[in-house]
Amino acid sequence: MSAEDLEKYETEMELSLYREYRDIVRQFTYVVETERRFYLANTVELLPRNIDGEVYFELRMSDAWVWDMYRPARFVKNVRVLTFKDVNIEELEQPELGLPETGPFGR
Repeated sequence: MSAEDLEKYETEMELSLYREYRDIVRQFTYVVETERRFYLANTVELLPRNIDGEVYFELRMSDAWVWDMYRPARFVKNVRVLTFKDVNIEELEQPELGLPETGPFGR
């Protein structure tokens, strides 16, 4: 496999991963970013830990999706991450659910 073939393969994998993300993002409540991974999750718990003056974070997530193109199964029931680095957690805005004012054929 040439370097060009490998680059083309990785580009296709990244595009496929982006499409998967775009299709499933609305099923999740949180976006979580660590120094190594990007996650979507419905439950997130961040626990600061201190051992002998060293502070680190324990991050627990459930019902999660992992942004990793080399991972065959990206949906994960439970995730536990230990890190000394920053963790960014954002709550996704959920669109209001409601009935459309007009039906598919008008009123």
